[in-house]
Amino acid sequence: MQPATAITIPAEMLPSDGRFGCGPSKVRDAQLDALAEAGRRLMGTSHRQPPIKQLVGSVRAGIRELFSLPDGWEVVLGNGGSTVFWDVATFGLVEQRSQHLVFGEFSQKFADATAAAPHLGQPMVVSSEPGTHPAAIAADVDTYCLTHNETSTGVAMRLTRPAGIGDALVIVDATSAAGGLAWSPSEVDVYYFAPQKSFASDGGLWIACCSPRAIARIEKINSTGRWTPASLDLKIALDNSRADQTYNTPAIATIFLLDQQLQWMLAQGGLSWCAARTAESASIIYNWAQQSAYATPFVANTAQRSHVVATIDLDGVAASDMSAVLRNNGIVDTDGYRKLGRNQLRVGMFPAVEPADVAALTRCVDYVAERLRA
Repeated sequence: MQPATAITIPAEMLPSDGRFGCGPSKVRDAQLDALAEAGRRLMGTSHRQPPIKQLVGSVRAGIRELFSLPDGWEVVLGNGGSTVFWDVATFGLVEQRSQHLVFGEFSQKFADATAAAPHLGQPMVVSSEPGTHPAAIAADVDTYCLTHNETSTGVAMRLTRPAGIGDALVIVDATSAAGGLAWSPSEVDVYYFAPQKSFASDGGLWIACCSPRAIARIEKINSTGRWTPASLDLKIALDNSRADQTYNTPAIATIFLLDQQLQWMLAQGGLSWCAARTAESASIIYNWAQQSAYATPFVANTAQRSHVVATIDLDGVAASDMSAVLRNNGIVDTDGYRKLGRNQLRVGMFPAVEPADVAALTRCVDYVAERLRA
């Protein structure tokens, strides 16, 4: 067995860009170049003034176009990322009780947030083993909480409004799915995410696409006088977003990089192009794993395999050694999710990642595995 530190992958085998992280993800050079050029005009500028308000307005318009949002939908922004939005939702979207589909680390965290909220009833949790996802069950709840793509396990679910739920809202954590997987606004009421995955930006911001039914829920809860910290108040976030601003000072560079990625996505062909690109990358890595003697897709059901986050189990090769060798050769962030505790690689395949680089990654993994197993 060759020592991991001694393995050098031939330069001609390496991908053109070795960033395969699942968040933060690869940021395109063109975005960074644009930031360097525009930064002096934008950085250090008040977010209440026209240059930044125009930037936020561009982001809101770009998201509306990318997702083909119907009339009446609102794009709402706030500081803090998806983790904070779980708390925002417990105050501003869940009226009394929610149901959560739990099939990984992040879907569990949202369920835990509503369970801890003293003003809400205990949530109904429908769970399944990691590597699968459960189905919603019609129940006495006012909010159904789904996850489009479970980042920790590489499981994606098709978004469909559950049957027989009446006036209940369907809210979807789309943090690692938005911009990389297709969805229909007719099936959900709130589609929320952060920009550090498909949108190739930094974290610390949440974005929520809200249907008219969701807007009505926000306003209804606000009218009841429910105490809500101002930083978590969805009605305040909504009012500020309508004015193309966030309630408190945002990270301007994050919003700028997000806007640059949105304009690139739209120029390439919009969401259909993005989804086709991630599907191509997914086909490459899953076909490779299925044909491999030592690698296997973790998600057995092909219909539930994510096109943006691939989880690949390894047999006879320590994933930690593999990731270490890859990192030493400039291929970074292929480690499995720590709490899942499997001997596995996890590969981000967001739209900024070239499918050809995914193919190069599989060849590099084979090259390293052969030497680690020798």
